[in-house]
Amino acid sequence: MSVLPEVERLRRKVEAGESLRDAELEALRAHAGRGEGPVLRLAVAHALINAGAEREALPLLEALRRDFPQDLPVMLGLARALLGLERHGDAEALLRQVWSREPGDPEVLKVLSVLALRRGEVGKAQSYVEEALARDPFDGEARLLKEELEAAELPPPSAPEEQVLRPEFIAALTGALGRARVSFRRQGKDLLVKLATGGVGRVDVGSLYAAYLEAPGTQGLLAYAEALAARLSGLDSGLGSADAPLESRLRPVLRHPSFVAKAVGALHRPGPAGLEVFYVLEDADFVRYLPESALGPAGLTPEAVDEAAWRNLSAHTAPVHPVVIDRGEVHLAETFSGLWAVAGGDGLDGARLLTSTQRRILSTVTSGEPLCVSLARRELTVVGWASQAAVRTALASLEPTPEGIPGLFHQSADGLLLPDSASS
Repeated sequence: MSVLPEVERLRRKVEAGESLRDAELEALRAHAGRGEGPVLRLAVAHALINAGAEREALPLLEALRRDFPQDLPVMLGLARALLGLERHGDAEALLRQVWSREPGDPEVLKVLSVLALRRGEVGKAQSYVEEALARDPFDGEARLLKEELEAAELPPPSAPEEQVLRPEFIAALTGALGRARVSFRRQGKDLLVKLATGGVGRVDVGSLYAAYLEAPGTQGLLAYAEALAARLSGLDSGLGSADAPLESRLRPVLRHPSFVAKAVGALHRPGPAGLEVFYVLEDADFVRYLPESALGPAGLTPEAVDEAAWRNLSAHTAPVHPVVIDRGEVHLAETFSGLWAVAGGDGLDGARLLTSTQRRILSTVTSGEPLCVSLARRELTVVGWASQAAVRTALASLEPTPEGIPGLFHQSADGLLLPDSASS
């Protein structure tokens, strides 16, 4: 391995917040001593901060500030070290200088948020994070800060006296379902539950377990499982909800053909490019696939369901952001890349590409060029100019998540089609 790739590996490791081994830190120091710019010297300082050695990092950063007084990353690194040493006043004064030069910079906003959080100013910290995410919705560090702030607003949950492992939770839940005479079946990571009105509801076991771990109070596992089984025993299709008419709550989703065998009894029809169109009803607790057996009692036809679902989705378009794909991850783009994300975040973005309203938005943003499409992520759909080989390669690098759809697709004026190059 050549020297430069190894140095870049260490720099990226530091950038990700990881700690370096002693040998790695010394190697980074050696290369930084031979360089002329601030990048590697700054990486050494950040490596020390990652290891909790802010006092050792501070003189390095002060020297960097003297050598590169106008360098923004250097100033932010120094502010980070000052925060770690609880020199909040000095850190704030430095950040105000940076802010006057770069108002709205997401990196500055994140450090200001950390400072406000350290001072207990949760509202101010929240506003900084929200502004940072508005400028870069894919900033992972800002998202983590947002989660930390949301946790700070709530009283700490009472943890169970003993850690309950997932197998124990599943055993308790299935036992409670049996005692409640609820018909169910495990299928992979899902729990298939017989609905009170017919058909089958699909619930993610991992989500139920996570909800148990986060539940406030001191309720024991058995009592929690009994209460959850009671809720699941009353789970219906959602068709009879008085909150809103059924037609207004229907949405279409695209699924891989293999999903047909998993979604027992759910209404579906063939979609474009060999995919399947299913229909969902969402509420605060569960995502429910519309059971085919419920159409007759509700006075609906498959055609009426399909028409209502697509009409509703057309009225709720998603924002489109320019992005880049780096090492299989999607990030907001700072420069033009030929890639964009349709990012509604509700699992419906793939289907949105089939609506005329969303296609008009995309056409405006992408200059009407033919597009390649990746449905590998549930939370967003990534598109790019089909004429650029680098774009197709980047899209192909996205590994599908468990709920994602593998392969590349091509968007034409009529919808999604498999590109010719995908079969070659």
